[in-house]
Amino acid sequence: MLGKIFIVLLIPITIYVVYYLLNRTAKNNKAIKRVLSNEGKDILEQEVDYYRRLSAQDKQEFETRCLAFLDTVKIEGVGVTVELKDYMLIAASAIIPIFVFKNWTYPNLTNIMVYPSHFNADYQFEGHGDRNIMGMVGEGAMNGQMILSKSALEYGFKNANDGQNTAIHEFVHLIDKIDGTVDGLPTYLLDKTAVIPFMNLIREEINKIKTHQSDIDIYGMTNPGEFFAVASEYFFENPAKFQKNHPALYAKLSAIFEQSSV
Repeated sequence: MLGKIFIVLLIPITIYVVYYLLNRTAKNNKAIKRVLSNEGKDILEQEVDYYRRLSAQDKQEFETRCLAFLDTVKIEGVGVTVELKDYMLIAASAIIPIFVFKNWTYPNLTNIMVYPSHFNADYQFEGHGDRNIMGMVGEGAMNGQMILSKSALEYGFKNANDGQNTAIHEFVHLIDKIDGTVDGLPTYLLDKTAVIPFMNLIREEINKIKTHQSDIDIYGMTNPGEFFAVASEYFFENPAKFQKNHPALYAKLSAIFEQSSV
């Protein structure tokens, strides 16, 4: 009798479990097949030169990666409304330097705050005093955070040939920081035998900036970490010009990012 009761009770439970699993699987499949809206695609096509240069198949991959990034990182406006264009430009900036690395997820980033304009070292974008910071990756209590100026974010994509893109710059810092320090040496992506030659090349290029023999932005001579980020902006924004003017450095960055856009 008890056995019959158990069977009677088990049947609806089994049906529920099967339904739950099938329903969950259906939801998962739907999520996997989720695609970027036409509006989002239009923004990438109009604003992101890197995306325009991709093949049709790679564009689909890029769109999927953008969606995955936006699913895992919180983006919020501080004193400004974050629009779809901002979301897409931030996501594009994140994916561009890691596009070849299919499983990269930025483990050292949880939150991005978008400010309306430049800010100072105290994270203030209003009031008196110098406000010349366009973006930054947090340290200490701010670890895992990124701050981006909305105006700098959008300006970075307006001119694809100037070699300057604040958001890409900050995401390169995060790549550099994977090994614990922002020092211009992304050891996670560098073969051990390539570290010293790359350090020497960075020193040479910084000296060229100091002696006005380089068209790399002067902010790059601040330190090796900033040089790596500044040079990477140039590399991704205008690869043909970068290769022409800095062939050795272009070869090194192509090897690090496993990308060659020329």
